[in-house]
Amino acid sequence: MAANERPDPPADVLDQAAAVFGLLSSPSRLHIVWALAQGECDVTGLAERVGGALPAVSQHLAKLKLAGLVRSRREGRRVVYLIDDQDIVTTVQGLVGRLAERRGPGERARGLGA
Repeated sequence: MAANERPDPPADVLDQAAAVFGLLSSPSRLHIVWALAQGECDVTGLAERVGGALPAVSQHLAKLKLAGLVRSRREGRRVVYLIDDQDIVTTVQGLVGRLAERRGPGERARGLGA
């Protein structure tokens, strides 16, 4: 093995990574993670920010919470959501930020294959 090569990860680790990438393959969930990386927020604020219906955003948050990517805490009657996995935030910000840089100002959106 070359000095810069890493050993292949175990199958269960690859399964876990695929599950996280699958969870983040939803533009809505990706947007929620992006928004929560900027600071904690309740479901109403997130729905307004990401342009989603309240029930849909709640379902996305439930999935992200089950996966351990976000957590919640109660503030009186409000439930506030926050990031629970900073490594995922770093990955999301790096990828999305890089894609935004490549796009450039005024350039139309394009798919990955373009």
